[in-house]
Amino acid sequence: MAWSGEEPLKSEQVAESVNTNPVVIRRMLLELAEAGLVVSQTGSLGGSRLANDPAKTTLLDIYRALECGGVFSLHRAPPSRDCPVGVNIETVLGDVLTEVDSAVERVLEKITINDVVQRLKPCGAAVSSKSVEKNGKRRHYPKQITLPELRAGAKNRKARAFRTA
Repeated sequence: MAWSGEEPLKSEQVAESVNTNPVVIRRMLLELAEAGLVVSQTGSLGGSRLANDPAKTTLLDIYRALECGGVFSLHRAPPSRDCPVGVNIETVLGDVLTEVDSAVERVLEKITINDVVQRLKPCGAAVSSKSVEKNGKRRHYPKQITLPELRAGAKNRKARAFRTA
């Protein structure tokens, strides 16, 4: 979304970019909107865009909006209290998990959305062609797809789907 600026993106466009179902994206956008990180508008001209300056929104803000727990978690079922390991493992691992979560959060709070976009730009400029193998099939991507091309591709696929239905 930071790549597209003020122009709203449809969940289908974002889903295609990250190779997932638009429903997954819509659920995430809802959580991000509840946290005040994105604004969404419904309708044919609608979509979602960042609510704040990408230079001020950190990955920690996004992480907290989307993740309900830490990086790792303990098993739901408590261990056996009769076992010498099981009786103390939750306390010991709980401390370790707290340290891991703190370390992740320290890194994420230093990186903004704008930092991520700046890291992406050299990658896009360096890619002139790329071949990817997926499910045993080789696909060739001649160049980086721009945002308008991505939008046009999604619209063309929808039109083809309606014609063949």
